Amino acid sequence: MSMEISKFVAQHARYRPAATAVVFGGQRLSWAEFGQRSARLARALQDAGVGYGDRVATVLANHLELLDVYWACASIGAVAVPLSPLLMQEGLRSLLRDAAPRLVFAEAASAREVGAAAAELAARGQPLHTLVIVDGELEGFVTYAAFTAVAPEPALPARIDPEAIYNIMYTSGTTGLPKGIIHTQRIRAHYATLFANAWRMTPESVVLHTGAIVFNGAMVTLFPCFMLGATYILHAQFDPVAVIETIADEGVTHIMLVPTQIVAIMAAPNFAPEKLASLQMLLSLGAPLPVAHKERLEAALPDRFYELYGLTEGFVTILDKRDARKKRGSVGTPPPFSELRIVDEAGADLPPRQVGEIVGRSPLLMPGYYRRPDLSAEAIRDGWLYTGDLGYVDEDGYLYLVDRKKDMIDSGGVKVYPRDIEEVIARHPDVIEAVVFGIPDEKWGETPAAALLLKKGSAETAETLRTWINERVAARYQRLSQVEIRTDLPRNAAGKILKRELRDPYWKQRGSQI
Repeated sequence: MSMEISKFVAQHARYRPAATAVVFGGQRLSWAEFGQRSARLARALQDAGVGYGDRVATVLANHLELLDVYWACASIGAVAVPLSPLLMQEGLRSLLRDAAPRLVFAEAASAREVGAAAAELAARGQPLHTLVIVDGELEGFVTYAAFTAVAPEPALPARIDPEAIYNIMYTSGTTGLPKGIIHTQRIRAHYATLFANAWRMTPESVVLHTGAIVFNGAMVTLFPCFMLGATYILHAQFDPVAVIETIADEGVTHIMLVPTQIVAIMAAPNFAPEKLASLQMLLSLGAPLPVAHKERLEAALPDRFYELYGLTEGFVTILDKRDARKKRGSVGTPPPFSELRIVDEAGADLPPRQVGEIVGRSPLLMPGYYRRPDLSAEAIRDGWLYTGDLGYVDEDGYLYLVDRKKDMIDSGGVKVYPRDIEEVIARHPDVIEAVVFGIPDEKWGETPAAALLLKKGSAETAETLRTWINERVAARYQRLSQVEIRTDLPRNAAGKILKRELRDPYWKQRGSQI
């Protein structure tokens, strides 16, 4: 059975050539035009010596050329390796060394840094063949226009094995050294079919994405959109005002956002429910959206909210819009062909309402981490993915997240879950975002602290907020020892808050081993 995802573009280019495929900036491309772009790049990759199974890395923010790379690699059996443009040279060197790409696409602004990392690898006997600049000219580098200045169609392989590696997605690095997660052509085909069904997407859908498409969360709408031949609108970067206007102007039906983006949209000066009336699906993923924000969103835009909990390694649960009200604190259930368990430290199944580690399996499950069989064996045991997340299921089988194992605070032997406290803080009318983490304490070992973002003009102080929160938490051991008001929070390019960067300075001051 053929499961070659590259055929998505070719099929729509043949049968729906005039329909709008991709909108980016001032460019509106039909399926015929986008098909020509990706085919031209595919042939250019082949002419540059990229063959079946060779890695092609990108160090790009959102560009039309990044979409070209994704589909060109799919069509010739090459492996796409999207890397964050926010990586520093040491991080780039590490990931380029691990992926060993034959070719890299980068922006002019970061080309020198990428080139320096590539030069260091070449000195170690691991040369990159070509470095292509996608957004301009730079002396000593090949431009995208010159690289793709070819006419013939690509010489496609006779058949691409469904188990062939399609991409290596490096984890975002919120907890340490990133690992390369492998996805095959078959896995990405399942992304297309499973999520198209879950989001009730059709060929007439209009999908907007405003976050970085180098991260896996983007794929839960990208692949179903391209499979169905719907319209994909890509913004260069997230801007809440622009998101609202685009939804209104283009009749956007489907959008995926991380919680911080949802909060920013609801706080935008042009936010008005009537401007978002075309939305049929608003998906939250990447981190739990506090219940207080869900209630505000549901009041403004009823019957549109979905929530996804998942790992790039290959397990998800989905809270459907039909269940968003009756299961308000849940992150849903496994989709078809997937299974969920909650287990104790010994791996035994736990009954409903008991907290344990979330374990799952599904058609999305990775074959493993790239070149790391040791880590793969730790994560996947007997076909089940051990997530490292804590949660429980209710009597109906709906999953409720508690926290990450590594984020749990041990205060005098009592387990304190930061998310429980964050839910309380989110109810304060002046708080935009809150992060709770453990800091050292002489008496209890560690104790909860919080970093907060407040609305502009708020008169609240750290002490008044601490008092307000500590009066409302459920238990004495959840009381905050410290509150820090900040003007921003550290994030990765996917928008996830880097809790470690908030927590580590406290422990380093104490001289503790982290």
